[in-house]
Amino acid sequence: MTLRSYVVSRLLLTIPMIMLLVTLVFIILRIVPGDPASLHFEKHVDPVVLAAFRHEFGLDLPIWEQYVNYLASLFRLDLGVSMGSSRTPIVYAIVTRFPATLELAIYSMLFAVLFGIALGIKSSKKYGSATDTSIRLFGIITYAIPVFFLGSVLQIIFAVWLHWVPSGGRFENAFLAYQPPTITGLYTIDSLLTGNLFAFVVSLKCLILPSVTLGTVLCGIFVRLTRTNMLETLRMDFVVAAEARGLPENVVTMSYAFKNAFLPILTMIGLQFAALLAGAVLTETTFNWQGLGTFLVDSINSRDYTAVQGIVVFFGVLVTLVSLVVDLFYAYLDPRIRL
Repeated sequence: MTLRSYVVSRLLLTIPMIMLLVTLVFIILRIVPGDPASLHFEKHVDPVVLAAFRHEFGLDLPIWEQYVNYLASLFRLDLGVSMGSSRTPIVYAIVTRFPATLELAIYSMLFAVLFGIALGIKSSKKYGSATDTSIRLFGIITYAIPVFFLGSVLQIIFAVWLHWVPSGGRFENAFLAYQPPTITGLYTIDSLLTGNLFAFVVSLKCLILPSVTLGTVLCGIFVRLTRTNMLETLRMDFVVAAEARGLPENVVTMSYAFKNAFLPILTMIGLQFAALLAGAVLTETTFNWQGLGTFLVDSINSRDYTAVQGIVVFFGVLVTLVSLVVDLFYAYLDPRIRL
C-alpha cells in the first residue's frame, strides 16, 4: 500500500468515526434521566416559561428532527448557545477557554516525555538492579495515583507551606496589571511575543504545579514504554556490534538504541497528548485553571445541556483528528505500517 492510498483510507475511516461519536453524544445526552429544560429551572416553574425555553432550544421537536438540526448546525461549525442567561455561543466559549487547556497540556506533556524517557533509558541501562526496580515502582505509583490527590499534596507543600509557587489560577492576582495582551491565548507565548519577561515568569510560576502534577501522572506510561523498547533494542545485533567496535556508551544508547526504539514512543506521545487535551478536567478543577475542563464542570453543575454537548463533541473530534495525524506521521516514518 502506498502512502497516498494509506492516507486516503485513514481519512475515509475517520469520517464514520466522527459521525458515530457525534451520534453517540446526541443519544447519550438524551437518554440520561431528567428533562434538560425542567432541570435548568427550579421547582414550580411557570409552564409558559418552560414551554418558551423548550421552543428556544428546539427541545419541543421530535428526536429525529433534533438530530437533523444538530448535524446541520455542526456542518456550519455552530455548536449552539449556552442555556445560561448570557446565551453565550459555545464556539466563543471554546475559543476563549481552549488556549488555557492547550497551554497546560503542552507543558504537562513536555514534563512527562522528558522525565519519563530519561527514567526509562536509565532503567533499561540498569536492568535488574535496585535502580531499575525503583524506577519501575515509581512508574507504577505515578500512573496509579489520583491526579487530584497529587495536586492537593503539591499545593499544600509548595504553595501553602513553602510559598514557592501560587496554589492555582493562570496569573497571580497581585500582578494582573502585567498580564500580557491576548494574541495566542497562551500566556507564556504572549509574554514572549510582547517582550514582557516579567509576565512570562509569573505565568510560568503558575504553570509549575498543574503541569508537574499532570505530567507526573503521565510520566509512568513513558517510563514503562521506553524501558520495554530500549531493552528490546539493546539486545539487537547492530547495537551489540556498535558496542563491540568500542563506540562511547552514550553514542550507542542514543544514536543506535534510542533512535530505533523511539517510533512506538512517538505514537504514544501523540495519543496521550490528544487524551491529555480532553482529560485535564480534574487538574483544571484542582488548580482553578480556567480552561475548557473547568468550563465543562461548571456547565454540568449548572445543567447547561447545550454547553456540555458542544464541549464533549469538540473534545471527541479533536482527539480523533490528533490520532489521525499521529497515524499518518507514523506511517510516513515507518513504511512497514502501510504493508
